[in-house]
Amino acid sequence: MPSFDIVRESKPKESFRVSSVLNAFDLDINKVKEHFKGSIDIEGRDWNVGLIVGGSGTGKSTIANEVFGNHFIEYDYKHEAVIDDMPKEKGIKEITKAFTSVGFASPPSWLKPYSVLSNGEKMRCDLANCILQEREIIIFDEFTSVVNREVAKTGSYAISKAVRKLNKKFIAVACHSDIIDWLEPDWIYNTDEQRFFFALENTKDPK
Repeated sequence: MPSFDIVRESKPKESFRVSSVLNAFDLDINKVKEHFKGSIDIEGRDWNVGLIVGGSGTGKSTIANEVFGNHFIEYDYKHEAVIDDMPKEKGIKEITKAFTSVGFASPPSWLKPYSVLSNGEKMRCDLANCILQEREIIIFDEFTSVVNREVAKTGSYAISKAVRKLNKKFIAVACHSDIIDWLEPDWIYNTDEQRFFFALENTKDPK
């Protein structure tokens, strides 16, 4: 069972501004820390889509890095056409199929550099890149955080359908709970409640 007990401490050097904040809000510089403890009970379970969700500062990315850190993808977009940024071992048909499956279906945009794509296109390009990777588990941090809710909806539907069809494992890390209905994750870890839900059984982990 992937479990975690994480303590993050911040000890800034004392300065005029730091001292001003400490005094104004009656803070102790030795007690500026966060504690995240829980478990994500997925070992031995059949799943394709997971979700770590909660408000800003509740430990989503910290937990994801602690439990699944080696599954994060480092994107390297450096070519003049994003189609050339996709994994080298993949053929053109496989790449364009992945693009289309996540709603990135504009051939002219495939020929643009990543830097000039819209936020929605960038997210879809990242999703296509994810499913083209030969990885056991794929983590997508800040999922849908910089796109409007319509793009979030279509992107969530698309990646959920694609990873299930390919039988991959995809974990979204997000601050918006509205994507639950669209992504239909098999399991959820809610950092606001510090609780694990396994949707396939429609039950709550009591821990």
